[in-house]
This record gives sequence, C-alpha cells and structure tokens, in this order.
Amino acid sequence: MKALILGVVIVAVGILAVLPSGLGWGEDVLIFLRGIFPVISFLIGLVLLFIGITDIKDRLDAKKDKEK
Repeated sequence: MKALILGVVIVAVGILAVLPSGLGWGEDVLIFLRGIFPVISFLIGLVLLFIGITDIKDRLDAKKDKEK
C-alpha cells in the first residue's frame, strides 16, 4: 500500500513539474526527449539486430538438426 501511495505522489509531482502553472519544466523535458530519442532508437535497433541474427542462427541450427 505504501508503494502505491508513493507512486501516486511521485507521478503527481512529475505532472506538476511539467505544467506551466507548476515548475514549468515542460520545455526542458521536451529538449531532453529530443536529445535522448536518437540514442534510445539506436540502442533499440542494435538490440533488435542482435536478436535477428540470433534468430537466423537458431533457425539454421534447427534445420541442420532436422536433416540429421
């Protein structure tokens, strides 16, 4: 129950921080998101590339095992 209440409080503070009538950090948050988006996109793409390569290797191994 404590975690739920704390979570609600933290979400409320986060929302108030980006509102213009609150702390007004909306512009800063947008600048951060614009800067971090290419980095996150690159990392997700890299992980998906490795997953795809591993999937291809697994299929080839399964095909070889099936032929035996």
